[in-house]
Amino acid sequence: MSGKDGDVAERGRGDRLIKEEIHDPYMARSKPKEPTVCPECHAVFHKGRWQWTARPAGDVHEMMCPACERIRDDMPGGILTLSGAFLGKHRDEILKLIHNKVEEEKAEHPMKRLMGVEDSPDGETVVKFTDLHLPRGTGEAIERAYDGELDIQYTKESNLVRVYWNREK
Repeated sequence: MSGKDGDVAERGRGDRLIKEEIHDPYMARSKPKEPTVCPECHAVFHKGRWQWTARPAGDVHEMMCPACERIRDDMPGGILTLSGAFLGKHRDEILKLIHNKVEEEKAEHPMKRLMGVEDSPDGETVVKFTDLHLPRGTGEAIERAYDGELDIQYTKESNLVRVYWNREK
């Protein structure tokens, strides 16, 4: 045989080396048995997703949900960093907006939660979330309400999103 029907040595490798994607270690490899209840937050895995619903009667499985695992391990899915002189003057208002956005999302999606708010020595406020999408949505809400500069950086390898918001005046 010759040409494209020849052996592998003659054809070369048609399948380039493919970099394997790193998947989120906090997402289960398989779906939990139904119904499953998180012993920490009491979210229920039902109809293929985690949701806020009454604890089912009878025999239920227990398993910590991905959001509670992230909180336990202090491993955020997203980080929002707020900075600038404007933040110092309007910090309480901005934090209230963040809490409102989180509560709105969490009501429908139990895996979207706020992990914590910390102030750094250099005047920044760092907000950690259990989810990849919530920091972006929260940052965009702050930008809509207060202007400023928003920068969103996804790091696929570590399955983390970093959102930066800054406003000086």
